[in-house]
Amino acid sequence: MNDLEKLQAALRDASPAPDADAKAEALRMAAENFARIQESQSAARPMSEAPTSGSLWKRTTAMFTFSNLRPVLYATSCLVVAGAVFVAYDPFNDNGPAIYDADLSSDETVLGEPEPAIVLEIEESTVQNRLRAEPKAETRSTQDATKKAATAGNLQQSMAQNPQTAHRDLENEGQLYSSTTKPKMRTQPGALKGVRLKSYSGDASHQKKPLAMTAPQDDAIIAPQPNNDQFTAAPENPVKVTAESPVSTFSIDVDTASYAYVRSTLLNGGQLRPDAVRIEEMINYFPYDYAAPAATSDVPFSTDISVTKTPWNADTNLVRIAIQGKKPAIEDRPPLNLVFLIDTSGSMQDANKLPLLKQSFALMLTELRPTDQVAIVTYAGSAGTVLEPTNAGDTATILNALDSLNAGGSTAGGAGLRAAYALADQMKAEGEISRVLLATDGDFNVGINNPNDLKTAIEKNRDSGTYLSVLGFGRGNYRDDMMQTLAQNGNGTAAYIDTLAEAQKTLVDNLSGALFPIANDVKIQVEFNPATIAEYRLIGYETRALNREDFNNDAVDAGDIGAGHQVTALYEVTPVGSPAILNDPLRYAADTAASDSSELGFFKLRYKTPGAAESQLITTPISRSDTPANTGFAAAIAGFGQLLKGSKYTNSWTLGDAITLASETKGTDPYGYRAEAIRLMKLAKARK
Repeated sequence: MNDLEKLQAALRDASPAPDADAKAEALRMAAENFARIQESQSAARPMSEAPTSGSLWKRTTAMFTFSNLRPVLYATSCLVVAGAVFVAYDPFNDNGPAIYDADLSSDETVLGEPEPAIVLEIEESTVQNRLRAEPKAETRSTQDATKKAATAGNLQQSMAQNPQTAHRDLENEGQLYSSTTKPKMRTQPGALKGVRLKSYSGDASHQKKPLAMTAPQDDAIIAPQPNNDQFTAAPENPVKVTAESPVSTFSIDVDTASYAYVRSTLLNGGQLRPDAVRIEEMINYFPYDYAAPAATSDVPFSTDISVTKTPWNADTNLVRIAIQGKKPAIEDRPPLNLVFLIDTSGSMQDANKLPLLKQSFALMLTELRPTDQVAIVTYAGSAGTVLEPTNAGDTATILNALDSLNAGGSTAGGAGLRAAYALADQMKAEGEISRVLLATDGDFNVGINNPNDLKTAIEKNRDSGTYLSVLGFGRGNYRDDMMQTLAQNGNGTAAYIDTLAEAQKTLVDNLSGALFPIANDVKIQVEFNPATIAEYRLIGYETRALNREDFNNDAVDAGDIGAGHQVTALYEVTPVGSPAILNDPLRYAADTAASDSSELGFFKLRYKTPGAAESQLITTPISRSDTPANTGFAAAIAGFGQLLKGSKYTNSWTLGDAITLASETKGTDPYGYRAEAIRLMKLAKARK
């Protein structure tokens, strides 16, 4: 008879409850026993193997089972009294380990809100190490994969029939991966009451502390998880004097990663870092009502320029520059060769990383044509091909390959990129598009792990004609700086996937824009007229700035536009004579005023058709106009982003003002993206 059986037998015999001293001594002995277990893996026996009268746990959600909760304190050492404790790790909860107070005399097991208990603190690193030692699940059968493909198809059909409801359903489905998700309340025979364990921030100060017990308390405090996310630091664009520096040049950007990351941070109650906010990506997350180019036009996109009052400064104006790309019919798009390059390193084991990644790619398969080809390369310590080029119509084979992936090992990102590019080269054919789609948290810790070195490696492959796009997953060690380097230098885009709804938006709704290019190396240059504009500043695009001479240099790389993509850029301009002018005039400045005072400036755009070596030029003057319906919401998002970054240019404008403007200019919102943004503004305001 083992220890647990002896304990249960004693309880059935109605043994008297121990006094306080005995209970404290029992807990002390349990702690010592646990320490010994850590030194001897062979002595460990998981809770799930302990003999019981029935299963302690059953499935609480589609993705949450007790078999996935790797207990790290064991029945033989911890269930020492009726009020003892045991610890279980929940891989679907970023709050870390959970501690449970066992009351074996009761007839029900309740997973619910914390109740008073004596809390045994253990180091979280111990839990993580034990987790990594656990065996992984085997590959699903072809029958399960086919069923999964059908489920993805049902989601796609639901999206087409009722987009708003389907997006809400996907958002709910995505909550399986949210760090705030808790298991549903469920009663079972056995008697356990949930109390959370204190989780540490990961700093070195606690790593060598011995096991300790705290006094009874109402709830164990959950400390925030360590956040080692890294971003590219870039100072806010300054105000420039038109007479001194009339020309502004930048590369277009259609990435949306920053907005999704900001949303995830606000919804999960995290501390938002200013460097994580890239205003141009927030603005370009939303669709706008721009006119598409004529079907007969040889130019792949149209331009749309307007001028209106600045919401946060009555004495300045906003110049909105927008371009709208063509969106060819699905049947007209070329065949696609797609290499999924998947990070399967140990850092990807969290539920909002590799598991969500698999779900996201499953959704994407429903949008590919049967003649498209898919291959899968993974990297963790070393790179390997999991799936040779396979027709997208063979969904069962592709899904089985995805389901076979498990996380473990270090992150050899450089080796993975080389293997993926090599495979993409093999798949190429005349008139087809090849693209590597990298899915990662960006934590490259083996081989190339410096953004500058990575930039050089990517540039060598860029001219081969294979595009590179990046999907970011997870929190804690998210390398946004690495992802930006990859996307910007690989002729691709960067997105951040935090829910299935975001996967639907990025990989299904916007698939053509994400994968099928219509223009490369797109650059914008604006020359402001010093006779009408005294000062100006570009809002956002800090990491996409170009030198003036780069505009006419076709060897300088710039952004790319996919089918149907939109790009929006905002300048805040100060008219000549406005009280908002920040700089004094120069004593010896020459008179450089243009003869035509009706123009605010001159807009120029360069682009290359895919595969071309020489760029083409589009020009148009900027005149006074007022189209607030098409500018107001973008201005509200720009103001929101500036407030999040702590901009010095928004004066007394507040989040409340941003909410009001966004609400008044929300317009048509079929998928609820704009309504969601307003809710985020309100959440940010409530946290101030």
